[in-house]
Amino acid sequence: MDEMCLNIGEAAGYVYRLLENGESNLANLKNHLKDNGFDSQVVFMAIGWLAREDKICIDRNKNSWSLKLK
Repeated sequence: MDEMCLNIGEAAGYVYRLLENGESNLANLKNHLKDNGFDSQVVFMAIGWLAREDKICIDRNKNSWSLKLK
């Protein structure tokens, strides 16, 4: 597995652990991950990974997106 895939997987794990504490909006997740060295592109790929694996629910509320574990 190449370095990018490992980085996306690591970010997906980080997102999952954050969501174990409850629902969060996309902006908060991006800020938390940015503070831990992940850029926004990797954050979006990590969210896509979790969505593809049917681990999260994503809802749009007016101008923001909320995410939570299934």
